[in-house]
Formats: sequence, structure tokens, C-alpha cells
Amino acid sequence: MKPKKKWEDHYSRKAKKEDFPARSVYKLQEIQKKFRIIKKGDVVLDLGCSPGSWLLYTSELVGAEGFVVGVDIKPVEVNIASNVKVITGDISRDGIGLLAPLEKEYNIILSDMAPATTGRKDVDAYNSFSLCNDALQIARSFLMPGGSFVCKIFQGPDFIALADEMKNMFRTQKNFKPKSSRKASKEIYLIGIGRK
Repeated sequence: MKPKKKWEDHYSRKAKKEDFPARSVYKLQEIQKKFRIIKKGDVVLDLGCSPGSWLLYTSELVGAEGFVVGVDIKPVEVNIASNVKVITGDISRDGIGLLAPLEKEYNIILSDMAPATTGRKDVDAYNSFSLCNDALQIARSFLMPGGSFVCKIFQGPDFIALADEMKNMFRTQKNFKPKSSRKASKEIYLIGIGRK
């Protein structure tokens, strides 16, 4: 009998069975079920898209009339649909430069970006906040009026400031911890609905 992997659980086994490269897809499914932010025909930007679970799920939701752009430092190795384009690059360093040539505005911007963790909660929380801030700056440049924004952040001292900034930018701001997040995880999703 094979030894169980350290992080294997019900969701990781389910993802494997359903042909998703990562269990993170169930977090987005929970967000979608609760907030219904992604619709048929939407143009979606997925930041931190590797290994590709959110791309696969989102491309189904938007359908053939929609389009999904994914960006990550790591390449995406799963087969993707024809309504998906993947850019391999560093959004924190080259964000505007990577996206500007596409000449697109987005109905939805998703960010599941996470820093390489150090084991120091304060450092990890700060690095997560920095990535969220980068994603929010991308949203300022590329998110359509009325559009929505979803961003993963590790809870820390900067969390409230970012939530407040989103309250100024969106008609509705919510915090959401999916059931499929690991119990020990400090991650939470900030959701902005209806860009002002």
C-alpha cells in the first residue's frame, strides 16, 4: 500500500478523480456558488493560474463566447480549452507590460497568488499582502466598471487596510473562507463585487 502524501485529503483525491491538477478548484467553486460572479460570455483574468485548475473551471463557466487569460511565473502544463490564453511571466514585476498588448478589459479578475512560504507568519502575511496589492493595481488598470475581483490573502496586520481599500473601489466587499481551505491555513478570500 502506498504511503499517504502529507497534504492528501478528501479534496485532493476528488481533484485527481475529476481531472483537476489541484484541489484549489473547490475554493473557486464555493466562491462561485455563493456569489455567482462568473457568467457566460465573461472575459476573465486569472492571476497565479498554475497548475491550471481555476483556468479549466473558469473556461467552462464562461463558455465558448467567453475568454480566459491566465498568468503565472510557472508554466501551465494541462491541456486548456481554445477560449484560454496563458502567459508565463511575473505579474508583480511586469504586470501592465504583460497584459497591455492583449488590449483587453476584464469582467472578472481572480488572484489565487501565494508567496513561497518561509514559516514565519508575519513575513508570509506581508508577502501575501504585497501580491494582493499587485493584483489590486492590475484591477485598477484592467477591470471594467461593474466588474468583480477575487483575491486570496493570508490574514495579518495589513488585511484590514486592503479590505478597506476594496470597500472604496467596489459597491460590495466580502470576506470568505471556503470550507475546502485547509483548517490550519490562514488564507481568506477578499471579494469585491461591482467596481464603482
